[in-house]
Amino acid sequence: MFNEAIFQGIINRDKCYPFGRRKYQPPTSRNIKKALTLEDVGKIYYYEPVCLEERKAKDFWLFSYFANGINPTDIAHLKYKNIEGEYLVFERAKTENSTRSSPRPITVYITEDMQQVIDFWSTKDKRPGNYIFPVLQHDITPLRQVELIELFVQALNDWMRKIKKKLGIEKAVTTYVARHTFSTIMKRSGVSTEFIQESLGHTSIKTTENYLDSFEKTVKKEYSQKLVAFKNAARDDQVHGQ
Repeated sequence: MFNEAIFQGIINRDKCYPFGRRKYQPPTSRNIKKALTLEDVGKIYYYEPVCLEERKAKDFWLFSYFANGINPTDIAHLKYKNIEGEYLVFERAKTENSTRSSPRPITVYITEDMQQVIDFWSTKDKRPGNYIFPVLQHDITPLRQVELIELFVQALNDWMRKIKKKLGIEKAVTTYVARHTFSTIMKRSGVSTEFIQESLGHTSIKTTENYLDSFEKTVKKEYSQKLVAFKNAARDDQVHGQ
């Protein structure tokens, strides 16, 4: 609000801006690790839903995970015109009207699993301007859009909570966790932070770094062995020498 008021000339930055060095600094939140392990993702993937509501929650959680961690708001805003051949190409709803920078479109390869979700849950009228999924309707107010998306998210999270209890998963399994899980598993697989930043649609690499969990203990153990790889080489030389 202060930045907008400064931009419009309503207030003077030097006299009125309350933030910065030796001024008010918003407290930083503790970065609680949210991502699931690949094993937990596998449990969700192979879980057999017992009702349509469970299937919907599971399908859209996995859709988010496979689609670069796309959040529910962006899922709701997807239109058929965003499908370009084998790819989804879209701008994040929170940045498409931003004046700070020119947001780059996010490009996601439509995997077989994603296509199955689209085929089962999509609206049948595939004209370019129509929404892919029946979450929003045309000609509704922005407030109503927010309400419908909140109901969509709440339903998904409620049913995923029931699924995770059945599967014995300790961490939360929300739509937000799907996004963190995508980014963290990419990191653990050796993908560069810059690639993950582009995939998530972040304008700042610092934001991406905050999304990333630390490596799992087993990965740290595996990497520690690389520090003594010379032992294996020496051992091999002795064997061949004999």
